Amino acid sequence: MTELVAEPHPADHTNHAHDRPTVGPTAPLVTRDEIGSFADEMLPHLDAAYNLARWLLRNSPDAEDVVHEAYVRALRYFAGFRGGDRRAWLLTIVRNTSYGWLKKNQPRQLATEFDESIHSGPSAANPETLMLQNADSKLVERVLTALPVRFREILVLRELEGLRYKEIADVVGVPIGTVMSSLSRARDRFRQAFNEEVARSSRIPGISTC
Repeated sequence: MTELVAEPHPADHTNHAHDRPTVGPTAPLVTRDEIGSFADEMLPHLDAAYNLARWLLRNSPDAEDVVHEAYVRALRYFAGFRGGDRRAWLLTIVRNTSYGWLKKNQPRQLATEFDESIHSGPSAANPETLMLQNADSKLVERVLTALPVRFREILVLRELEGLRYKEIADVVGVPIGTVMSSLSRARDRFRQAFNEEVARSSRIPGISTC
């Protein structure tokens, strides 16, 4: 049976605990059987991977390229995957690959960081969730796309993809408390921007907000 030897994992700007090789200086061997198993377990999460990449990069063609690269990386290290949440593991690789793309092509986006010093818990049912899930899709896209990348990231993971706090913590590589405070701040920023966009659109003839 033919085996493919994967390359060492390239360095991204953030932690790679989830997708680095687990044995030796190079990634594990990948067999055809493992490729079949990988397809069965990871392709069902392709939409979630593309959704995260598109919101982070704000560009569909670039998101497609990043997702392709992320899946190649995931395949290389699939033999070292020891169980757990498959979607969170894959989205970690998509996130790392997306940030690597941003660092190379849009470094100014990465200058905007969260102030993570306040840890406040989110409410169980909040208006930001309803806005994201039920409002006019074009309006939501305008508002969400205009937010800093780290606000977009955590809102997409929680409100659109429905990840639990522990899963988000695994994907982003931060403590759960930081996830909670970041989500609270992201929701506040989204709510403010959403209301401003609704008010602005209502003053412009021909633009519908519903």
